[in-house]
Amino acid sequence: MAKRDYYEVLGVDRNADMNTIKKAYRKLAMKFHPDRNPDDKEAESNFKEASEAYEVLSDQQKRSRYDRFGHQGVSDAFGSNGFQWSDFTHAVDFEDVLGDLFGGGIFGDFFGRGRARRGDGAQKGSDLRVTLQLSLEEIAKGVEKKIRLKRMKTCDACGGTGAKRGTALKTCPMCHGSGQLRQTSRSLFGQFVNVVPCTQCHGEGKIIEEACPVCRGQGRSEHVETIAVRIPAGVSSGNYIPIRGQGNAGTRGGPPGDVIVYVAEAEHDYFERHGDDILYTLPISFSQAALGDEVEVPTLTGRARMKIPAGIQSGKVLRLRGKGIPELHGYRTGDELVRVVVWTPTKLNGQEKRLFRELASYEHSFAPKGKEGFYKRMRDTFKE
Repeated sequence: MAKRDYYEVLGVDRNADMNTIKKAYRKLAMKFHPDRNPDDKEAESNFKEASEAYEVLSDQQKRSRYDRFGHQGVSDAFGSNGFQWSDFTHAVDFEDVLGDLFGGGIFGDFFGRGRARRGDGAQKGSDLRVTLQLSLEEIAKGVEKKIRLKRMKTCDACGGTGAKRGTALKTCPMCHGSGQLRQTSRSLFGQFVNVVPCTQCHGEGKIIEEACPVCRGQGRSEHVETIAVRIPAGVSSGNYIPIRGQGNAGTRGGPPGDVIVYVAEAEHDYFERHGDDILYTLPISFSQAALGDEVEVPTLTGRARMKIPAGIQSGKVLRLRGKGIPELHGYRTGDELVRVVVWTPTKLNGQEKRLFRELASYEHSFAPKGKEGFYKRMRDTFKE
């Protein structure tokens, strides 16, 4: 039976990059691997076909020859019997693609090579995540905050070993100090060796004969501490600040993790943030809009005087230079944008209504061109 096109086998375009090819092969290999499909000859065939296609398309020279000459261009690479597992040149890559199918094992016996790892017991501690809510005022000037943390620290009594002072760790009798157990299985494609952490020493290679009475063999104990973190001006929600070495202590004397401080920007009562600029909405009266005025507006650092030009229209935005938020790790400072909104009174007494009717009678003289009909309708609404 004629071989299928390798690109068709993997379900990728002929211009697919290496990452796309690897993902496509991984998907097929996970689906058709014989260990997941015992006694399924069709799955075995599909798995071998996908592996052959991957072997060619993942090698730049073989792929180039295949693109030019088709299957004939790579037939010499596999010999007269076709693709065999001894032809597979990507042993490490194969582990990367399919490693988690076998619990992170290795394929040394399968490819005639192997690698082993021994756990020394010392592992880096986990990171701690803290979310810090800041006001716009704090963001504008930068601030130092105190953070109360509950974290694991190395036990002082045993120095992190977990063993009672004066006693020693013992070599694990199950793994003989390697920290690993080898599990061998056979399949159509050869012998697979899966290496897993030792179940007795949990991959450490050592066991505790007599546990520390303070930490009960953990090598760590919980403490509550307060640390300081400096927040620079200009941060925003989603920014984070790592504090190195202040996270949970590692096991068996391993290095501590970090504290990751995430910034959350608190909603402000009257400012809106737009990048490094802030927006403030200023309500003004009809008289202020028509005649102009000088008003006082809030800023992130206090208050500032601002002139409203006569004849300003509702929705106009005025700018206070340098009254916004400093650029993070930069030199520029944003502005405060003041959006003017003409406020319309909702309740009028009799005298106020008469004044507005009188004003309406003059509005035709300064009505915008083409808007006379609009102002006529507006005057009619004031008639009782």
